[in-house]
Amino acid sequence: MRPPQFESFFDALPSPYMVLDSELRYVAVNRAYESAVMRPREELVGRKLFDMFPNEGESGRRLKASLDEVLKSGEPDTIAFIPYDIPRPLSAGGGFEQRYWTATHTPVRSAEDEVEFIIQNTVDVTEIARLKEASSVPFRTVPSELALLKHAQDVEEAYQTSVSQAEEFRGLFRQAPGMIAVLQGADHVFTFVNDTYSRFIGGRDAIGRPVRTVIPEIEGQGFFEMLDEVFSEGRSFSGEGVRVMIRSQPQGEPTESFIDFSYNPIRDAAGKISGVFVQGFDRTESIRAAQRQRVLIDELNHRVKNTLSTVQAMARQSFRNITDPEEARYAFEARIMALSQAHDVLSARRWEAAGLSVLLRQELAAFDPARIRMAGPEVHLTSKWAIALAMVFHELATNADRYGAMASSAGTLAVEWNTSQHRDGRHLNVIWRETMGGPAGRGLIPGFGIRMLRRIIEGELAGALSLDLGKTGLICRFQIALSEVDEFDSSAA
Repeated sequence: MRPPQFESFFDALPSPYMVLDSELRYVAVNRAYESAVMRPREELVGRKLFDMFPNEGESGRRLKASLDEVLKSGEPDTIAFIPYDIPRPLSAGGGFEQRYWTATHTPVRSAEDEVEFIIQNTVDVTEIARLKEASSVPFRTVPSELALLKHAQDVEEAYQTSVSQAEEFRGLFRQAPGMIAVLQGADHVFTFVNDTYSRFIGGRDAIGRPVRTVIPEIEGQGFFEMLDEVFSEGRSFSGEGVRVMIRSQPQGEPTESFIDFSYNPIRDAAGKISGVFVQGFDRTESIRAAQRQRVLIDELNHRVKNTLSTVQAMARQSFRNITDPEEARYAFEARIMALSQAHDVLSARRWEAAGLSVLLRQELAAFDPARIRMAGPEVHLTSKWAIALAMVFHELATNADRYGAMASSAGTLAVEWNTSQHRDGRHLNVIWRETMGGPAGRGLIPGFGIRMLRRIIEGELAGALSLDLGKTGLICRFQIALSEVDEFDSSAA
């Protein structure tokens, strides 16, 4: 048996191939390459690529960079789409001819594992580019446009002949980042789907089956009707961020996705519509991110308005009927600081919830911890309730510091809370108990602090409040519904 004639095989390949050495000199070319560049191999072999096909522009730099990367990394590299003018021989009129190419560069290593040669497989996509420029085949701009363009000719041939004329080119097309499918006939039978499209429909078996059989769950969402009109009328359709309910798993329930898509007619040589070319891009994550951003902006706007309303109320009350402007300013700034600290606690938890014990520790941090006792289950408060209770604790702590248990070195403070079940649901019960070092001082004097406690607890939180100045000090009890809080079983430290 004669050994394989590899040179004959190489020369017979229908796709253009050429081999370069490490100095980018031609080592070999096949007949298809000679035809593509309009140069016989005798003019090429032994000459440097860029001497034969000079290009000082961006295209020349891109080609040189790709080849250098292969030599440096030892890994294949692909140029998806590159315009590169080639000189015409004098027999063809001379001058330059603008061509468009796809090029794949594959390294060949030596025994020392160094890149010794580069094999280039070139595909001339000039006709596809010209079709695009002439708008004969409408392409909508999507992130994968160049990948779609460099593969469009192969899709057309695959549809019309149902066989691959350039398997390597088809493989590149299959790996394109955008979704691509080719549908044949009035029933829209799949003749090609790329990997991205297959993943989007959950890896279902599509080839040779009608679209209504493969993805029946999109019935009634308008897509089948558009495909029918593309095939019957030749009208193209496109959409951006279109909602579709589709199964990402073959046996799963349909879930919401968002896509950019375009449907374009495929015509045969006689101009008759023979199928539909489908391209698309999954925009689900970006659409959902935009939706989340809108929700966050609306929520932020709402919180800012509430905060400004709270600040306005504090300012109005702090500076009403003042006798000491400096004291009023100090009280107002302290209340603003308490509000800011509550915001810090919520921000640390992405405004989801804040622990009641955390708010208490923060407000009582300026006092001697040996004189303070806290006890109760951990309760997480939503943002509205956390800010409200932070202001309640601030007013109580300020009063304790100036007039109550913390005003002397002998006083103590105990804060206890628990939850209880009522007919209308669970409630949070809080007891703030101050013990003076001696007899209690002045009685309760109505002022902004007490008015704020009542406005927040009885008004904003729809709870119940009682204040009692006993023999040993202030006792404040309040109760609010747990409809806006989540209870946890762990005990506060």
